[in-house]
Amino acid sequence: MCWTKRHCWFAIAVSGYLAIASGFAFSQGTEDLQRMSQDSNQWVMPLGDYSGTRHSKLNQINAQNAAKLRVAWTMSTGALRGHEGQPLVVGKMMYVQSAFPNYVYAVDLDNIGRMVWKFTPQQDKLAPSVACCDLVNRGVAYANGKILMTALDAKVYALDAKTGKVLWTAQNGDPKLGQTMTGAPLVIRDKVLVGISGGEFGVRGYISAFNLDTGKLVWRAYSVGPDADILFDPAKTIDGATQKPVGANSSVKTWENEEWKLGGGTTWGWYTYDPQLNLIYYGSGNPGTWNPTQRPGDNKWSMTLFARNPDTGVAAWAYQMTPHDGWDYDGINESVLTESQVGGNRVPTLTHFDRNGFAYLLDRRNGKPLAANKFDPTVNWADRVDLQTGRPIVAAAKMTKADTNTKNICPAAQGAKNMQPVSYDARTRLFYAGTNHICMDYQPFSVKYKSGFPYVGATVSMFPANNGDVRGRLIAFDSVTGKTAWEINETFQVYSGALSTDGGVVFYGTLDGWFKAVDQATGKVLYQFHAPSGIISNPITYMHNGKQYVAVLTGVGGWAAIGLAEGLTQGTEGLGAVGLTRSLGDYTNLGGTLLVFSLE
Repeated sequence: MCWTKRHCWFAIAVSGYLAIASGFAFSQGTEDLQRMSQDSNQWVMPLGDYSGTRHSKLNQINAQNAAKLRVAWTMSTGALRGHEGQPLVVGKMMYVQSAFPNYVYAVDLDNIGRMVWKFTPQQDKLAPSVACCDLVNRGVAYANGKILMTALDAKVYALDAKTGKVLWTAQNGDPKLGQTMTGAPLVIRDKVLVGISGGEFGVRGYISAFNLDTGKLVWRAYSVGPDADILFDPAKTIDGATQKPVGANSSVKTWENEEWKLGGGTTWGWYTYDPQLNLIYYGSGNPGTWNPTQRPGDNKWSMTLFARNPDTGVAAWAYQMTPHDGWDYDGINESVLTESQVGGNRVPTLTHFDRNGFAYLLDRRNGKPLAANKFDPTVNWADRVDLQTGRPIVAAAKMTKADTNTKNICPAAQGAKNMQPVSYDARTRLFYAGTNHICMDYQPFSVKYKSGFPYVGATVSMFPANNGDVRGRLIAFDSVTGKTAWEINETFQVYSGALSTDGGVVFYGTLDGWFKAVDQATGKVLYQFHAPSGIISNPITYMHNGKQYVAVLTGVGGWAAIGLAEGLTQGTEGLGAVGLTRSLGDYTNLGGTLLVFSLE
């Protein structure tokens, strides 16, 4: 029996979750993308493959010859703001999306210098004024002859990959409510999965699934709120921390005064997918206001890793990493799917380097935490994560509260790692991660909600850890043992994603504009090139006409360089980030450029 239309819809969603896999035609679509992602000549998904490994089997460029790398060709993106994405290479075509105004380009790799087509979305002029942390974008997706893109004003577009013609448009949010979009889509069978940004504007986060062929909304799952909104089956959705069903109203009962309605858990990060388990994995962001005193309780399910059925959106499990967040440790970072040796058994796992400074290793079948290791030595907001309860052991002196300035909290709100995705090489069993080495002072205060206006409620000041001159590191890290094999210290945060290859080389960029190739075994720098602008994007590699290329977008900005992007000068401006990189303008400037490297 359906008591209400809403209840009836939820019952249908739950029954869909219990059903066996979708029809053959839809399954074939996933298999095609999966097969294409295994062809190292191409780069067909934002993170390289469904598992998010960002590793290539190409080895023409290797540790012995990387010193001979040279710039092969370049292209301006025509945009000045932060470029946090990466190109795609499908066959002989390259597709690139810029920061706002979100130009999309198609380039024929057989005819460098000619843009086959260019698309410029017509956007709501309000969108830039409600974007929290620069006007960034994290790139396009590809499926079935379509390029899928998100625009800052919360529109989703499907473009004909050959012509750039708009095939459909969907509205995923409203800038008047502070809703924007910055993340890259992920396509699974006939679904286009996208998230929403706006956690600093009281936006209640959600993930949406649109039909690949029509653009119609198929399902939407909120991060916080009633079970019917968050698509939880109280009797079957598992709490990863307890390994028990979440029970009824698992989210709303952890908020007071219905604060869940005022935002929390936005979903602007990365998505991965396990075809065998038929589960998608992603994280949610901070809960509403940054003032924890204003929202007592665990504030579930903000700061949470979710596993959902992509056909229905219903959650299989959820694991909250930072209950009652008082530090803005968004949990949106990527979840990399690997196989790990744990207790003598080979386990399908998920590794997630969280903003809070812990690298989580979970059993991706049920969300059970298997390990949680600090990947930056200065992390002090919590002593450890209790694997029996799944909860952090919070250091009382570092818990923030209203009208109190809590000092020297590590990491800072930008996190020990922000959205910059890691790379994983199954041969070495190591993750290569660009990280931040930063701390903060944090003073919350009461704030009132008004639609479309900032809803932050904290004054933050960030600074280098140990008051030194190192703000970032590239590390080679074992998520099972928690050991760091090697590290490279950088003056500024390493806000670039990493790329590893079978050639034994790791590529990454720096905030002050250096693009580097390093020896995977030792971290020794093999090659470096100073780019026209700082790098906060993610390098890729591909093969064309028998030659291996490495491509990366330059274009400084994002939260890491918000002072430079917005012309801010006061240390606590830019949500506390400006003082951290005050000298960055001495080394680099704004401007988006695509750089492509090859051996001479």
